[in-house]
Amino acid sequence: MSDRSLLGPADVPDETLLAYAVEQLGLDPLTSTLVGSSVEVVDYALDAITTGGRWWVTAHVGTPGGARAVRFFVKLVQSWSRSPFFEQVPPEFREMAERGVPWRTEPLVYQSDLADRLPAGLTMARAVDVRYLDELSAVVWLPEVPVLPSDWPVEQLAGAARLLGRLAASSRVRSLAAIGEEDGRRGVRSYAEGRLGVQIAPMLRADDLWRHPALDAAFGPGLRGRLLDHLDLVPGYVDWLESLPEGAAHGDACPNNLLLQPESSDIVLIDYGFWSTQPLGFDLSQLIVGDVQVGRRPAADLAAMEAACTPAYVEGLRAEGCDVPLDVVRRAHALQLLIFTGLSSFFFPELQGPPTPQVHAMAAERAAITRFAVDFADATA
Repeated sequence: MSDRSLLGPADVPDETLLAYAVEQLGLDPLTSTLVGSSVEVVDYALDAITTGGRWWVTAHVGTPGGARAVRFFVKLVQSWSRSPFFEQVPPEFREMAERGVPWRTEPLVYQSDLADRLPAGLTMARAVDVRYLDELSAVVWLPEVPVLPSDWPVEQLAGAARLLGRLAASSRVRSLAAIGEEDGRRGVRSYAEGRLGVQIAPMLRADDLWRHPALDAAFGPGLRGRLLDHLDLVPGYVDWLESLPEGAAHGDACPNNLLLQPESSDIVLIDYGFWSTQPLGFDLSQLIVGDVQVGRRPAADLAAMEAACTPAYVEGLRAEGCDVPLDVVRRAHALQLLIFTGLSSFFFPELQGPPTPQVHAMAAERAAITRFAVDFADATA
């Protein structure tokens, strides 16, 4: 009826697409026909190791009252062993690396009843369909979510932090927190012994990379030395973090994955690839640093964002009956920010190219992230 070859194995038969459209539009299936469809690749600049493709699919439906159209977001989720980035993993570490990123998490979340359990103020799209293509991939069909663009001022981030605190401590959500962990644990120890220990620590300890003029200018021996001091303390940090209460974590709660809506105050959570059980405070890291990492806001904003978001997150915990003290949550947040972000901010792909002014500017911002993370860890000790 129309060319949807861009979808490849993620496509469905015309009659299935019509059924999706009829359900979304509330039409009578007996008097509705699929008169056409179109596909376009989603314009998304950030790579994800478990995403094989993202598309917009528009279905055009003929009805007695005239033509109607509805658009779907289609996402192919796969084991990251199928990602081109997997080739960068040394062969001896590939089994551990693949196990550390359980690709089935997102399909499982959309197949669950999490939408009915989220705290008031958070919501999620209800999947139109989840189809497993083979033993290492699945496709998720979702309705389009109207999005209200925002620069995420600090007070808006604090509101999101409050809701993420409620999410972490919610008794209704807790039973689903580990939904994707049956084929791999994604706690702080897994990361520390995996990517941090195998990839980041050797680069941090070796001198070669640090001779790069952009890193030398931005970090210098002083900041690198502070990173090395903290790197030696990571095993103790991990032990302490594992002694804390755990909660449900979105896993990548950057503003990019928190959609604001034009006709509702609810925040729509998307992208559940890193949904997991984590120590309290985990989601604060990406909330405040996510837009800084991709260049949407300056690292100079980090202190103000942290000062507003951590107390708001604790307010969310309190709303769900969790009484972990603020200073404990701040310390947990500081250490998780350091381990997952601060210790690796020096490494970014552009370092492989010539030391252009743009690379120097990126290195300076990465150094500012690192300095904030190190200072924050020191201040909460």
